[in-house]
Amino acid sequence: MSADFSQAGSVHLASHFVQASAQRQKTHNQQCEWAVSNEIAHFQNQANEMTFMNVKEIKENKKRYIGLLLLADEQEDMIDRYLEKGTMYVLEDDGVKAECVVLDMGGGVLEIKNIATVPPYQGKGYGKALIEFIVQKYQGEYAVLQVGTGDSPATIPFYEKCGFMRSHRIKNFFVDNYDHTIYDGGVQLIDMVYLQKNI
Repeated sequence: MSADFSQAGSVHLASHFVQASAQRQKTHNQQCEWAVSNEIAHFQNQANEMTFMNVKEIKENKKRYIGLLLLADEQEDMIDRYLEKGTMYVLEDDGVKAECVVLDMGGGVLEIKNIATVPPYQGKGYGKALIEFIVQKYQGEYAVLQVGTGDSPATIPFYEKCGFMRSHRIKNFFVDNYDHTIYDGGVQLIDMVYLQKNI
């Protein structure tokens, strides 16, 4: 094999390698651009969804939302224990879709005393959106966001998905404080289970 042929072959191989490398880089860049575009679109969609949502504080006539409040706490005199002392918010999205009441428990703990979504709109993210609003609003003011609920498969998984972890429980809370037997998701509620989330 002549030196000229060997040199020409080397040049050809080098050129082929450069072209292949450039093509791989181009493909990689296109994939990155596609991933970034998808990520931007995702956040834009989230932003667009949130622009239709409006969370506002309710300072007067809180009982006008008693129908919603009773979905989360089905005995009115129990609601009366915290409703006026607490801070109430409703989430509007072409009408009221959800509500929550939070109460300062002292020691850097803020508790969600009541949170409920209008039944036809449950499972659509309104409850989670309200919790995220509470976290953002009270970050730096409180160390812990707390919620008490029955030991039910209908509620515990929701709070765990929102970042809450089981903390403690009050034995026989629902038996001792309610004038009737409480069921949720087909399960009789007996103990109050507290879950907490650092904020």
